[in-house]
Amino acid sequence: MKTPAAKRRADPPPIKGRDGSDIETFIEMMAVERGAAQNTILAYRRDLEDTSAFLSRRGASLATASSDHVRAFVSSLAALGFAASSQSRRMSSLRQFYKFLYAEGRRGDDPTGPIETARKARSLPKIMSESEVDRLIDRAAEESADATLSPTALARARRLHALVEILYATGLRVSELVSLPKTMLRSKARVIIVRGKGDKERMVPIGERARDALHVFGEAVRAARAGDLRPEATEQPWLFPALSESGHLTRQAFARDLKGLASRTGIPASRISPHVLRHAFASHLLQNGADLRAVQELLGHADISTTQIYTHVLEERLIRLVTDHHPLSELSED
Repeated sequence: MKTPAAKRRADPPPIKGRDGSDIETFIEMMAVERGAAQNTILAYRRDLEDTSAFLSRRGASLATASSDHVRAFVSSLAALGFAASSQSRRMSSLRQFYKFLYAEGRRGDDPTGPIETARKARSLPKIMSESEVDRLIDRAAEESADATLSPTALARARRLHALVEILYATGLRVSELVSLPKTMLRSKARVIIVRGKGDKERMVPIGERARDALHVFGEAVRAARAGDLRPEATEQPWLFPALSESGHLTRQAFARDLKGLASRTGIPASRISPHVLRHAFASHLLQNGADLRAVQELLGHADISTTQIYTHVLEERLIRLVTDHHPLSELSED
């Protein structure tokens, strides 16, 4: 049952007047021109509506707010205990909003311009070692070969094996992974076409081990269809069907299964998630000589700065390269 706070958040009162019009125009631009994801649009709308409500209580509005008003709003977030990351995100929403209003001539100034916000230090991604990933995949493969399992249980074990193999082989976002189409079962191509953020498509190579695991999973699905699996799930167009609202396996269900696999492997469940395996894909590529821009393309990052969270891996490799191969590197040890 939803709490009163949850109900208010799920169904907020509409913002009327100039603020409401400006917000709707901005949201339409984000959706149509920039192809922003639904979650991104909802976050922008929530941030702007909260700011508008705050300003309204002080006799101002988004349309008339000064830099001092915006500072007061940011200060209120800190006073309410919002994390630095949440404060930064809301400030980013306001900057985007006012930049748009200024560009459209709906405001003659940008009140966020003079405001400096503390830059939040970017935390390094959780990384699994290559040996840990090998152990995880080996355990998934072992469980997927258990002939004592029922057809349904075997299909689930082979599904998890295929998911882990594909994720580590491609570095897909978990939302991209669970929504792959069923047509992949018939494809023998060495690359797959992925539709990512902003509805943008990219090509991602898929290795032989992942394709083999996918083939074995497909056989298990066909066997299970003759027995336990309900037809509603198997008639879906998804590679990983499930009885969910979307018709395919949910991100949460995969994350739960992955943590269970990690525990059975002897790896703490707190150290692993689908996103950690995506990080492992990128980090291990860079450790073994891949180019940062190539990794950017594979991950589907629109901006190279997003991929640069992995520069610590590049730094380690470059230091090792110089230490191992430069003729004067021994001098630094004296």
